[in-house]
Amino acid sequence: MPLARPSAGLRCPEGVVYGLGRIDASGRVADRAVIRALGWREGDRLTITAEASVVVARRDPGGMVVVPARPYLVIPAGLRRRCGLRAGDRVLLAALVAEDVLAAYPLAVVDQAIRAHRPIPAGPGGER
Repeated sequence: MPLARPSAGLRCPEGVVYGLGRIDASGRVADRAVIRALGWREGDRLTITAEASVVVARRDPGGMVVVPARPYLVIPAGLRRRCGLRAGDRVLLAALVAEDVLAAYPLAVVDQAIRAHRPIPAGPGGER
């Protein structure tokens, strides 16, 4: 069976860097390339919020969260609970470089977006 080819007009937008991360028991999630693209450094302060199960981090001199020496994001326990995130969950990280923003999308949110765009075709025997 031939593989589907992506539409020639589809490209990731410039200024957006994607990665995948897994949340550990302390709420840490990392993808060095994503955080490096934002230029965040040890000691930078962040404000972290959540809306519709998506965690958003912004550099903010008055922020309560500090970027540690090793580049990762710590999602506070309260936000993890509010978003239904647990240790071991994977998230899609999206760095919007021009806005200096990092968003963490639970894979359940990514799945909803994919299904809303186009249903996932059934495999042999109707399996998905």
